[in-house]
Amino acid sequence: MEIGLQAILGGLMLVGIRVSGLMLFAPFLGHAAIPMRIKAATVVLITAALYPAYASRLPALEVSRWPLLVLSELLVGVAMGIATNLVFESAQLAGQILSVQMGYSLVNILDPQTQVDTTVVSVFHQTLVLLIFLQLDVHHWILRGIGKSFDYLPPGAATANLTFVNALLRGVGGLLEIGIQIAAPVLAATLVADLAMGFLGKASPQMPLLLLGPAVKSLLGLTVLGVALKYWPALFEHYFTESVALGERLLHLAH
Repeated sequence: MEIGLQAILGGLMLVGIRVSGLMLFAPFLGHAAIPMRIKAATVVLITAALYPAYASRLPALEVSRWPLLVLSELLVGVAMGIATNLVFESAQLAGQILSVQMGYSLVNILDPQTQVDTTVVSVFHQTLVLLIFLQLDVHHWILRGIGKSFDYLPPGAATANLTFVNALLRGVGGLLEIGIQIAAPVLAATLVADLAMGFLGKASPQMPLLLLGPAVKSLLGLTVLGVALKYWPALFEHYFTESVALGERLLHLAH
């Protein structure tokens, strides 16, 4: 009876730790606005749902191996969470870039995710991306991914090898690239406006460009952003697909 109880506790621990690591960084599911008791209840429910399906595949563990396995399973969950959260971080970075270009760098509000003052364009980006995330049911993709992760990478088989770490760092390094791509339409329009006003300033020095410039860039940026929003669902569907694929690739590399 003791052996059976130990096996059950060990299996629940392995599943629960991986799910907990995912919940630390996963978008929406790990949002700071969600109370901790709700997150804890969600982890328990997901663990209870996954354990019966994978109980027969979970290895029998000695208590002495639990600390090392906890770290390895937590690493797997955290890596999946980071991979799926890269799109939100990229959107926030794009908002920071555009805030400077559009003249909103000093207009800050409290970001509900990080609980720090953030530019209004960044919060606007994050809110829209979250709505697209929910509309595309990406949270369902993530839940299915954590379930399939036990097929890709059985508990206790994870290793933080150099290939795994390199792939994770490359994924994080792509954050700047995605952020620039998101900001590209408005960024290009405002840069063209800067060049045009520079030429106008040379041609007609008496023009009050210091007063007109910020207003023109702000209106132009908002107009281009409004037009670009039409293409955001398809764009972010691609980014979310790539982020989930990155999480799956990390699972294979950690074997």
